[in-house]
Amino acid sequence: MKRLKKISLLFILFACLTMAVGPFAVPVPKLEGLVSEREFVDAGSRFVEINGVDIHYKEAGGGETTFILLHPFGGSTFSWREVMDDFAARGRVIAYDRPAFGLTERPMPEDWEANPYGMKANIEILRGLLDAFGVEKAILVGNSAGGGLAVAFALEYPERVETLILVDPGVGGGYGPQFPAWALPIMWTPQARHIGPLLMRDYQESLPRTIEREWYDKTKLTDEIKQEYLNLLKIENWDRAFYELTFAPAYPELRPLLPQLKTPALIVAGQEDRLIRSWYFEAISAEMPNAELVMLPACGHVPQEECPIPFMDAVNRYLEAQ
Repeated sequence: MKRLKKISLLFILFACLTMAVGPFAVPVPKLEGLVSEREFVDAGSRFVEINGVDIHYKEAGGGETTFILLHPFGGSTFSWREVMDDFAARGRVIAYDRPAFGLTERPMPEDWEANPYGMKANIEILRGLLDAFGVEKAILVGNSAGGGLAVAFALEYPERVETLILVDPGVGGGYGPQFPAWALPIMWTPQARHIGPLLMRDYQESLPRTIEREWYDKTKLTDEIKQEYLNLLKIENWDRAFYELTFAPAYPELRPLLPQLKTPALIVAGQEDRLIRSWYFEAISAEMPNAELVMLPACGHVPQEECPIPFMDAVNRYLEAQ
């Protein structure tokens, strides 16, 4: 019996040692040819530090009304190029890149005080941005995951939101995939963070397919547009940032909270969305106390890009009726 106990103890010690040291033995080759975010800066690019993160943004227009444009997963300020001027005709418009996307800084665990990639951190970055620009109340325009952030912000800071314009919004959960609370501390260990980028590099193959699925009419998706989105995979630490985003601190499910939403909302969605089906938009619009739904025919997941004219027609009709 004593011998069996010794063998069991040795096995446990060996397993613990393997788990503690083994991941560091896995080679994680550095991706070649990556560049700084600053390599893609253009004439309209501006930067502001919010909560310790260097945020990239673009601004247009002016006036009392302020629109904040929140891009989808994998998107950036580029996602709003077709409608930026249309919103600017109605007021001040600010589009910015959230951490892990676009030209915004990608802080790493060794440099930050707190994870800047999760939903709660993004809510506070948005609040900080409003404060930095002296905006007391704004109209939030969010596409896909950006719509989820807009809803979460309106739930936490309803006094700072005038109206929500949700574009094919994803509000089924928090910011990114949700994992059990017990699993997150494991994923935050140095061992998991060492091999984590390998898990994210599948995006090199999956992101081009996702971009194509976002569009209903593929003839409108030019090679130039696709390449702008794929530039994301050329930026230093994109894989590490995606890992930190995926395993960021958990946030409550948003959908059960929709009946508590006090802010009026317009949901504009593509009838042919292949990422989120039309029945979902019908369902969540019924769960919000003060929501209006407009479905755009022959349009996919990014109507502000694929169908900008009918998209802005729907937005303008709604705002003028308020």
